Amino acid sequence: MPNRADENEQDEARRSAALIGFIVILVLAIAGIVLVRALDKKGKLEDCLMAGRTNCAPIEAPRDSD
Repeated sequence: MPNRADENEQDEARRSAALIGFIVILVLAIAGIVLVRALDKKGKLEDCLMAGRTNCAPIEAPRDSD
């Protein structure tokens, strides 16, 4: 027959496992969002280049501070 200490330890272990699982899912979701945004940006640049445009990714020249 399990005592209260064993039940408390099991409850704490379950909570820890659930928290770790939640953190892993959160990190994967954030990484997925970052990846989708990067791929979207690259896709738009590629579409622009395939359309024959030349100013798809303008380069800003550094300003002289004279």
